[in-house]
Amino acid sequence: MRLAHVGPQVALIIGALALSAPAAVAATSDPATGESTADVDLSPRQASPGRTVTVTTSSCGKETYGKGESEAGGKFHLLAGDRKGVLVGTFKVPENATSGTDTVTLKCPPRIKQTVTYQIVNRPKGGIDAGHGWAAGAGQPDDLSSRLTLGGLLLGGAIAGGVTTWRRRSTDTRTAT
Repeated sequence: MRLAHVGPQVALIIGALALSAPAAVAATSDPATGESTADVDLSPRQASPGRTVTVTTSSCGKETYGKGESEAGGKFHLLAGDRKGVLVGTFKVPENATSGTDTVTLKCPPRIKQTVTYQIVNRPKGGIDAGHGWAAGAGQPDDLSSRLTLGGLLLGGAIAGGVTTWRRRSTDTRTAT
């Protein structure tokens, strides 16, 4: 009798995993170029003129130095970060930059070249909504960590619900006899 109730629980768990899988796959390639960007992180992904953009990469392997160039922001250096094998560099989006896509190219010895894009957005005019959460830009739903967290929460909820149902039914069966 217990096996008859396992099917829906397994389907719920598989559904939660299926919801989180496309987010992980989509986040490993740049939608504009299709190139792999799994080893490059730009923060923020949408920068306004005058803002500093931080580039973090692990694509240089054991190298402790690299070079970067933003079409809008110019050249910058990649130096060793706080973790082994990670290089970090920053550049500033020029005040006169226009809205659109900017391409950042990273180069590391001997022949490693990585290209990634980000959006330059205009500053808002007038008052700014200082709300919290997604509207404020923290943890936007298209962010990989947010999607994986949501998938983990769904999976955890499915497992907890399944265990609770299973425990209740096994307890009811024991007390009924």
